[in-house]
Amino acid sequence: MKMEISVLSLLFWIFFHSLIKGSISDVIQMPRFVGPMENVTVVSNREGILSCVVENLGSYKVAFLRVSTQTILTIGSHVISRSHRIGLSHTESRAWNLHIRHAKQSDAGYYMCQVNTDPMLSQLGYLQVVVPPDILDYPTSTDMVVREGTNVSLICAATGFPQPTVSWQREDKQKIPYGEDLVETIEGSVFNISKVNRLHMGAYLCIASNGVAPKVSRRILIIVHFPPMIWVQQQLIGVAEGDDVILECQSEAYPKSINYWVKHNGDIIVSPVDGSPIDSYNGEKYEPVLLDNAYKVTMRLTIRGIQPPDYGSYACLSKNSLGSTDGQIKIYQILPSAKKNGTAHSTKTKSQSTKTSRRESDHNNAMKPQSTTAVQIQNPDGDSSSRHLEASLFIVLSFCSISIANQANIQKIFSISNILFTR
Repeated sequence: MKMEISVLSLLFWIFFHSLIKGSISDVIQMPRFVGPMENVTVVSNREGILSCVVENLGSYKVAFLRVSTQTILTIGSHVISRSHRIGLSHTESRAWNLHIRHAKQSDAGYYMCQVNTDPMLSQLGYLQVVVPPDILDYPTSTDMVVREGTNVSLICAATGFPQPTVSWQREDKQKIPYGEDLVETIEGSVFNISKVNRLHMGAYLCIASNGVAPKVSRRILIIVHFPPMIWVQQQLIGVAEGDDVILECQSEAYPKSINYWVKHNGDIIVSPVDGSPIDSYNGEKYEPVLLDNAYKVTMRLTIRGIQPPDYGSYACLSKNSLGSTDGQIKIYQILPSAKKNGTAHSTKTKSQSTKTSRRESDHNNAMKPQSTTAVQIQNPDGDSSSRHLEASLFIVLSFCSISIANQANIQKIFSISNILFTR
């Protein structure tokens, strides 16, 4: 009897031990995930890979699903999806990789890695698909031609994910007139210019960026039309007979203007269009030169060997389809003895040299009246106004130089001036 109990006890112990050992073995061999399923960011049209690492898979299967649509993509080593862009790879039944080739923005979302245990094991990973910026042809602005003083709006329509930011800058890197300020960049998809002017003329770059390479840009050209304007720095120039003189005018116009010179007798002197002297003028009396820079033009006319018929007015003219204008320069004669530091002098330069000579004369001989020939101005037309100016200038200079003169000298000055006025 005791022997039977001992045998039963031994069998029970063996059975119980086997049961416990099997249960522990089963617990140890159950599949488990090694770490979380990481989120992935991929640029559109490239491949996105979601990884799921499982240990102790045994005879269990791994499956990938699209959460938003509850679509099974793969089971085990088989691809269930009909999309040719879906692929699968695995390493020794441990690392399972879901491949999404040529990813689109519509592929973005949550994906599930699932093991068919009971209960089911699963984990989620997110696929983010970013899209580089792009600029749409419409409604993005194109090159435009506008009249000066009108209002202009430039539009840059950009797409991408995340939504791109848009900025504007000049292609030549110059600052942009914006209100009362000069700025390097303008932020925003719309760039408004109130009362556009010639300083706004040029090429602008609309630049879109969202942190996804590469940035993109669109070039937009603004052309501003306005009628010609002319500036003349020296309107009166004194030149001695036989000397050369250079006349200069500054012009601004767009569309580009036709520019030329007109003499006081009506003769037209045409400026070359390429900025170099015309061959027929080489070595001749007149040499016109045109220097063109965008909407700005410098007109220069060299007159060689000034003769009496060359004295008088010269006009620089500028014309385009919006209007015309001119500037006047008058050349008058000075005597060779009045020349100083150059062949041609403006009235400002002549006035300064006259004052200098007067101070020197006062220092050397305060009692001696100034000579009329030292300050004489000759008018090519030979009218009485020249003689009056001559006499007046003589009186002024003489009075300034006789700070210690006596009454007899003053009488002598008036006598000379009367002769000049009646001459």
